[in-house]
Amino acid sequence: MSWDTGPEWGGPRHSDAVLLAAGMADLAAGALGSVVGGLRGLLRRSDAAGLAGEGQQEIKARGRLVLDRCASGPPAHLEVLARHVTARRRGAADVRQR
Repeated sequence: MSWDTGPEWGGPRHSDAVLLAAGMADLAAGALGSVVGGLRGLLRRSDAAGLAGEGQQEIKARGRLVLDRCASGPPAHLEVLARHVTARRRGAADVRQR
């Protein structure tokens, strides 16, 4: 099937936008269908409660990792100053070697 990209469509740009929107809608519908099919399969399993418990533990573990990553404070002030001094000394030594 071919699409007419004549003036009634507003030219090639307009038809490209329509085609992109239709393609994205089809992709979203396909993904939604896959998700629904997967959920149906999970609900049919006899070990759904165990699976849910494992999922909950995994999500908690991820949450702990995120909190640990965010909770670590900024580097110590003296450590930052020492790194600046070291970087400046390296830069000065590089300039002298040229």
